[in-house]
Amino acid sequence: APTPQSVLLKKLAMYGLMIRDHALHLYFFSLPDLIGKDSILDFDEANEREHKLLHDSFTVKRAGNLLSALVAGRAVHAPYPTVGGFLRVPEKAAVAPVLAELAKARPLVLDLIKEFAQWDERFERETDFVALTTNDFSFLEGSICSSSGLCFPEFAYPSHLERVVIPYSQASGFRFVGKEYMVGALARLNLNKVALHPDTKRDAAAALALFPSKNIFHNNLAQAIEVLHCIDHATELLTGREFVAEPLQRPQPFTEPETGIGVIEAPRGTLYYKLTVSPAGHVTDATVVVPSAQNQINTEKDIGKLVQDLLGRGLEKPEIEREIEKLVRAYDPCMSCASHFLRVRWR
Repeated sequence: APTPQSVLLKKLAMYGLMIRDHALHLYFFSLPDLIGKDSILDFDEANEREHKLLHDSFTVKRAGNLLSALVAGRAVHAPYPTVGGFLRVPEKAAVAPVLAELAKARPLVLDLIKEFAQWDERFERETDFVALTTNDFSFLEGSICSSSGLCFPEFAYPSHLERVVIPYSQASGFRFVGKEYMVGALARLNLNKVALHPDTKRDAAAALALFPSKNIFHNNLAQAIEVLHCIDHATELLTGREFVAEPLQRPQPFTEPETGIGVIEAPRGTLYYKLTVSPAGHVTDATVVVPSAQNQINTEKDIGKLVQDLLGRGLEKPEIEREIEKLVRAYDPCMSCASHFLRVRWR
């Protein structure tokens, strides 16, 4: 079992990850859709709004990178977290500069929330939302809940999932109790906004009033609100705290293979993993269910409805393709799918 300090450090590591990952998606992939530009590289430095958003992106992403480096050792492929704890803990002198960067980024994130809250892009379709609901919105501990009213512990997650082989694709999809569903920031805000940090709920109250929402484009707004929460809770956890080096927690010996199940909320949604470990400490079987695979069927259903809606409005083919791209980007898929990825065969 991890120590209380290790749990706290895990939460801080998750907050660093969320800030920088959401910032990458929101500023670099989604904002061009909002501004009406092809790419963030096309932003006009002479335009006050575009200049500000471009430079805000580096400040916010830097705050996430520095928090990750402080807690986990690096922004990517972090070396400090390990089985049983952390190899190093933050030094007291290194905390203050990170707190200053988080404070600098906070008003910029409030501006970002306003940008996405006023975006009039709208697309709704009835679906189920599923997320890990935690008592402090820390993405790590809690119960799996759905908007259809189900709630159950982490270890029961696989019994509710059905893997679907999509015959015309190399991708796998999943159904939740037999239905398509969505995971991600929109699901988390729909199901658990009450657990956000009090400062976040106070300063983002107008935007939070839009949730629960069935508008997939509000996934962007939900991510912006999550960045604010991560800054607020990380600031609270770091302020006035000193970390001490701890011995790694060792597992109890066992004689037969043991299986463990873990669920966390990754930036793109619920991430499920199951590992079987031998008495010698070797992983002999592993199953990982990633968020994008869980959103696959829901995304396809959305595209089907979107195209029918757009055809009814008489849009030209290039405009329809552009709207499909914007819809898929709202799900925050992998980076290749967030850029210019779409080729349509029209019949």
